[in-house]
Amino acid sequence: MEIFAEQGKNRRECLGKIVEKYGERVVITRQKTVPIGGFLGLFTHEGVELEFYIPPSVPGNSGRQPTQISPLYSAQGSRQPPAQQAPDDLEETKRKVIQAAGRDPSQFARQTEIPQDQILSELREIKEKIASSSKKSETHPTLMRITELLRENDFSDSYINTMLEKAGSELPLDTLNDFSAVQDRLIEWIGETVRIYKEPFVSISSGVRRFAGDTEGHIVALVGPTGVGKTTTIAKLAAIYGLEMDNSGRKPLAVRMITIDAFRIGARAQIESFGEIMGIPVSYVDNRRDLRKEIALHQEENDLILIDTIGKSPKESARLGEMKEVLDVCGSRLEVHLVLSASTKTSDITGILRQFEPFNYRSVILSKLDETSHVGNIISALAEKGKTVSYITDGQKVPVDIQRASVVRFLINLDGFTVDREKIEKRFPGGES
Repeated sequence: MEIFAEQGKNRRECLGKIVEKYGERVVITRQKTVPIGGFLGLFTHEGVELEFYIPPSVPGNSGRQPTQISPLYSAQGSRQPPAQQAPDDLEETKRKVIQAAGRDPSQFARQTEIPQDQILSELREIKEKIASSSKKSETHPTLMRITELLRENDFSDSYINTMLEKAGSELPLDTLNDFSAVQDRLIEWIGETVRIYKEPFVSISSGVRRFAGDTEGHIVALVGPTGVGKTTTIAKLAAIYGLEMDNSGRKPLAVRMITIDAFRIGARAQIESFGEIMGIPVSYVDNRRDLRKEIALHQEENDLILIDTIGKSPKESARLGEMKEVLDVCGSRLEVHLVLSASTKTSDITGILRQFEPFNYRSVILSKLDETSHVGNIISALAEKGKTVSYITDGQKVPVDIQRASVVRFLINLDGFTVDREKIEKRFPGGES
């Protein structure tokens, strides 16, 4: 006897779960709806009682004894313990209790038999659907080839399974026989899972500075593990917003860089060198008080303040907590972005995304794209966590090796796929800038 407590499931879904658990050889012999739950027959809910058996040829089931499954649901959907009484004794006990309460037992004894041919028809349909989907995903050469391509691009197993299920359920056999058509659809599906951060840090229009929600200037801090390129990325962002753009017709913003990474060997000299070349001022702080003071002194005169944080391992939870406390002095004007290296393993990316969540980062800046030939790891992890991407960097040159993130940029980096760039640019407009 097995008890199921999944309130709200209909008969077809219950049949599907039985087939999924016991295999396609199960044979339904009887099914009926029964009143269950409540007290003294009141406040009952309709449940489904199934009786089936597994033929002797199935290993581990030597007899043809029917197995009865009674899905019992409480008002809260909690699992009910198996009844210790035989069904007949239970019904008799219930009848006597209801009579003792002065109620008519007949109004609570509704049991509707389901036609056998209807049960068999639904079960047959479920079996065919499962068999068809399984056969497509396991044996069709196009899907096998697609699986290999996704693995070569370092997509996660769960992401690959999702794509295969989508292909198996949505693409007819004629389409599956056309690898090029399947590849095009798959590229579109992958693109649909890439989320781009749409809001720029600071908008500039017609030479007039417009701040992202605050007229006192905007503050952006970059966080992330050691070695992902936060300091270089800070300099690139400073160049984008603080230098005159060729042929843009836009005036540069007043930008200031603040670093709290003054203890790393060479960090101060590096960012100081960037600031000197670009003519952008740099400040150094190492605690909450000094950061608050710098913000108070320079926020009104600067349109954008960029903060470079200390690189920490995501496993150093205590140190990450300390850094968050320092950044909290920036108040509501602070916008945090997480910097990730494109060469990071999928499993490590997932851990980093989780460990830095207390910072409430708006999006991810993907660095060092030039150091890897695969982007499936990034796409998988960000899609599964629902995170957006704001910028992509792919080199050490300031400011040229940075671009606004775009779906197209990810798709053209897929290894082994034939990507029609013109087609995907139409499908995913608003590309690189």
